[in-house]
Amino acid sequence: MSIDLHCHSTVSDGALTPAEVVLRASANGCRLLALTDHDHTGGLAAAHAQAKQSGITLINGVEISVSWRGRTIHIVGLNISPEDEVLQTLLGRLRSGRLQRLQAIADKLAKKGISDAYEGTLALATNIDMVTRTHIADFLVRSGHVNKKADAFRKYLGDGKSCSVKHQWAELAEVVTAIRHAGGIAVIAHPMRYELSATARRNLFSDFKACGGEAIEVHSGRSNLNDRLNYALLAQQFDFLASCGSDFHRDGDFGGGLLGCCPELPPICKPVWDHLAD
Repeated sequence: MSIDLHCHSTVSDGALTPAEVVLRASANGCRLLALTDHDHTGGLAAAHAQAKQSGITLINGVEISVSWRGRTIHIVGLNISPEDEVLQTLLGRLRSGRLQRLQAIADKLAKKGISDAYEGTLALATNIDMVTRTHIADFLVRSGHVNKKADAFRKYLGDGKSCSVKHQWAELAEVVTAIRHAGGIAVIAHPMRYELSATARRNLFSDFKACGGEAIEVHSGRSNLNDRLNYALLAQQFDFLASCGSDFHRDGDFGGGLLGCCPELPPICKPVWDHLAD
């Protein structure tokens, strides 16, 4: 399917520039793409310029970090107006906390005998305002402390692990309200990755629905057919629109799929792209 509504560039924690993201997606046959960098819309202008040359439709997007009942959840905003002041005020506040979190994680890593994590991680971030745990994982791989990024999350950085730092992101209702204020549709990103119990998942979907959320990703990254069938049924149960995205960051990433390409969604789905303006 030539639709991808979740991917990242160097503006957040991706390896390709916004223009390169569009070029790669187009080369892979994509015709409808959303650039959804973490807590930042700074790559959209360059992506639109390249999309116009490449004959691909680009949707304005963003992926926003949320603290929900002690967990970190990501909400994608699709078809947003990047100039919206309410949205940009929220994103600016979220970006300002990232360096503080990096320092706290670096301090914990130092107690494990891993020095220079703060400086080493910043050296790998194209945009230091957007430093993420992915950048820290890159540092741990390059400095030889783990073999691959997935190991960095399993051993140090994942929720509840030894060097994890709980950070207060935005509230769920605040994020959904900001996305809607910017004219967008709020989507729960990769819900299959949160390791929620059935009750917690129901609570998340109910809370999201109550504050105006409209869609969930039925496919994300490398989800399997069973995931897609299960989340298609959940989308139907909660009357959510269905989205899909590669969650591409870079080649060979442990969680992402092929940029610009997603599998067909189950036929019971109501596609979110039917509700997006060209």
